[in-house]
Amino acid sequence: MSDDEFRGLRRAADYQFGGGGGTALFAGSDALDVTHTSSGRPRQIHTADGRVATYGDDGRFRLGLAGGSRLLDAFDAPRHRVVVGDESEPFIREGRNAFAKFVQSADSALRPGDEALVVHADGYLLAVGRAELPGSGMDDFETGMAVKVRQGAED
Repeated sequence: MSDDEFRGLRRAADYQFGGGGGTALFAGSDALDVTHTSSGRPRQIHTADGRVATYGDDGRFRLGLAGGSRLLDAFDAPRHRVVVGDESEPFIREGRNAFAKFVQSADSALRPGDEALVVHADGYLLAVGRAELPGSGMDDFETGMAVKVRQGAED
């Protein structure tokens, strides 16, 4: 991976996840394995821990569990987090969606379509996915999907 490509990926992550997102996801270009599309665009970013992210056609990252873990370690709560309790933990861990009824709290800055880290109330990562509701209202809704889970911790 070239230095220009590495800087571009970090810049895009900083834009999407806020300051420090690029550093958190891509802490060291030597350990990254980047696959490219036939046109040469970066597509999948892997490390020894697993898939960090997929770089979509729209210029946004879709987090893998390894990337979610890196963001969880780098950012203080509640940034990018949706917190659930014991009742829904086994289902979310398996990769099922997180429903608003079970959300205890969420980052109020989350918007529908943003990447979200689904964490247990004790602070450990259960899944990564796409927010379907605004974070400011997730714990207010009684019905509906809060996070469309892309990958659970046991997938």
